[in-house]
Amino acid sequence: QVQLVESGGGLVQPGGSLSLSCAVSGVPLDDYAIAWIFQASGKGREGIACINSTGGTHYDDSVKGRFTVSRDNAKNVVTLQMDDLKPDDTGFYYCGAPRAPYGRCYLNDPYYNTHEWGKGTLVTVFS
Repeated sequence: QVQLVESGGGLVQPGGSLSLSCAVSGVPLDDYAIAWIFQASGKGREGIACINSTGGTHYDDSVKGRFTVSRDNAKNVVTLQMDDLKPDDTGFYYCGAPRAPYGRCYLNDPYYNTHEWGKGTLVTVFS
């Protein structure tokens, strides 16, 4: 079974940067698309970025040009590089993968309910 663990969250000033990591285990990463979702306090979860098994990416307009998702299949790690962070970026970030191998990804995937998710990492953007 696929397992995912997020790391890299923390406190950062507006305009700063953080790099989040998603460590994937239990499966070969190259068979899986990976999605990142975001949840602000008291809000629903929102798809913000994803990366196909072949490296193609999709971004929500709210993060386009600021966030970059990449993958290192040899290390079984997906990275979300977050630049020019804003207070509205504050919240929990989760990475997820389908429970069965699937290489394509979509923002707000209707099949998110078939995904395995990590427990999240908290990003706080505050002066």
